[in-house]
Parts: sequence; C-alpha cells; structure tokens
Amino acid sequence: MAITFTGGVTVTGGVTFTVPTDITTTTTTSTTSTTTAAPTTTTSSTTTTTSSTTTTTAAPLAPPSVEYLVVAGGGGGGSRFGGGGGAGGYLTSTLSVSASTAYTVTVGGGGGGGAATGGSGTSGATNGSPGNNSVFASITSTGGGYGAAGDTGNGGAGGSGGGAAGRFAGTGGSGTGGQGNKGADTLGISGGSTSFNGGGGGGAGGVATSNVLGVGANGSASSITGSSVTYATGGGGGGSSDTGGPGGQTNGGAGGSSNVNGGAGQAFSGTPAAVVGTANSGGGGGGGAYVTGASNGAGAGGGSGVVIIAYLSTYPALSSISGGLTYTVSTSSRAGYRVYTFTGGTGPIQW
Repeated sequence: MAITFTGGVTVTGGVTFTVPTDITTTTTTSTTSTTTAAPTTTTSSTTTTTSSTTTTTAAPLAPPSVEYLVVAGGGGGGSRFGGGGGAGGYLTSTLSVSASTAYTVTVGGGGGGGAATGGSGTSGATNGSPGNNSVFASITSTGGGYGAAGDTGNGGAGGSGGGAAGRFAGTGGSGTGGQGNKGADTLGISGGSTSFNGGGGGGAGGVATSNVLGVGANGSASSITGSSVTYATGGGGGGSSDTGGPGGQTNGGAGGSSNVNGGAGQAFSGTPAAVVGTANSGGGGGGGAYVTGASNGAGAGGGSGVVIIAYLSTYPALSSISGGLTYTVSTSSRAGYRVYTFTGGTGPIQW
C-alpha cells in the first residue's frame, strides 16, 4: 500500500513512523472490476414432422375368377316313330371377371315337342323344335337338337344331337364338340330291324346307342352347387312295336318313366305319353310313338337350361342383377362359396 501525504509526498516501502492526529491521510485503493458477460446460448428449435402414410387396401369388388356351369335348353322329341330330343350343350370351367363390367346371362328354354295331327299318316308327323342357347358372358352353350318325326327323318344337330325317326333308316343329329354328343341312328324296316323305335337323343355324357330301344344318352354330373347333380341327358325315342325308350342313364323305365332329366319316349300303347325333359336340366324331350290303332303320338318338349356361377364367399355379392332374371343365391349349399343359380330369363349382372 502507498501512503500519500498532503503536498505530494508519497511514502512507500517498509518505513515505520508515527502519524500525528492532525495529519490527514488518503488511502487510494485500486480496485479492478472484471465484468464477465453471461454467455448467450442460442437454441435452434427444429421441428421434425414425421409424415405417417397409412395405406388402406380396399376390399376387392369382384373375385378374380368364377366357376361356371352353362347348360342350354334340351331339344323337343319328334312325333310318330319320333326320335328323342338331344340334350342342351353342357359347358363348365372358370372365367376371369372384373368389377363394374356387365356380363350377360341368358337361360335357354327347351324346344317344343313335335305335334301329331292328321291321324296316322306321315303328313301329320312333326319334328320337335331345337332347344335354345344359354349364355354367360362370352360362354355360349348350344341348344339341343330336335328329335326327328315320321318315317325317314334325321335328327337335328345341336349341343347334343336329336335321335332319328324309327320306321326307316335315319341318322341321328350331330353334337357340338366339347358340349355334347351325337343322337342315335335307326335301322327300321329298311335296315332289317324288327324294332321301329325312334332313336334316343344324344347327351353330354355320351353318344346315344343306335337301335337299342331308343334309349337316350347319359348326361354329365356337376358338383358346382355343392351336391352332385346330373344335367343334359338325351330324350328317349318313341315306341312302335316295342315300348318307348327311357331317358338316359340306367334307372329309367321304358315308356313313361323319366330317368334323371331326359324325357322317356311314348309307349306303343300310347300310355303313358312322351315325357318332357326336366326343367333347368337341359334334358331332351321324349319322342312320340306310332300308337296301336294307327295314330300318331306327339313328342314332348325339352327341359330348360340353367346357368350357375360360384366363387369364394369372401368376395362380395353381385352389385346388380337384371330384373329380367330368375335366380337363387346360396352361401350354405357349398361351404365357403357363394353360388348363384339362374333358372330363367335374360339380362346383365355385375360386381
């Protein structure tokens, strides 16, 4: 510390002296002031926005494909030694489909049976009528061929062909490849046969056997609905000196017993009459006989066709079905599947 006396004398160092009480001393203290600035902290506030994108996959509006069964209407049987009607064409497989697309469905009707007019003459004998086509989208099944009438008629071509008339030799109608088979030929008097039955109609399951009491050909079974059902059986030929041929398969009785769905031919006695093919089966109609007492028997009509589609029930129901269609839908007849069965009419459907 330095002591400064009045007058400018400064004493420093280790000097000891006595200061009178009347002497004023001034002590100068040097103070060093240090100012420390508070550190400035700059915080950069960064907001991180995380974009969360949730992708929702919409449930498909249509199945990628469906199973189908398309059976056309069966042909009608002819009158007077009449051939049985051919079965309607039978097609089954799968088809790709998409939403918001209209698909046409048409259920073909069966052909009418041949009328019998004018007593016992051949002028009163009439062929049956062919069955009508059934359609699903691009799939078309051809109607069954008509059964021939009279003495020498040939059966009509179709999904399956109609049977020939029975009194003289005749040729059964041809079937459509992949859909059905040929109707039965006949020998008659000209072929040396003692049986003048009309030929049986062809069926989806086979060719009608010629000259075997007019037996209609077998159909084909499908389990698209969940149960095995036989469709598209040929109609039996009409009788002459023998009873009429049964419809196809093995358990049809001669005459009026309709087996499965092909109509039996009329018996020689006239009773029972020819049998109509079963509705929604595509079965051919039975042929009319040359009845005891020299009169012509009428043929019977073919059975109507059917269109069935089936797909996994995890996919939605059809969003639109034309009011012109008759149908049923089931999710119980076949486990895990939605099954639509169209039994009549025509019009569009879509998912």
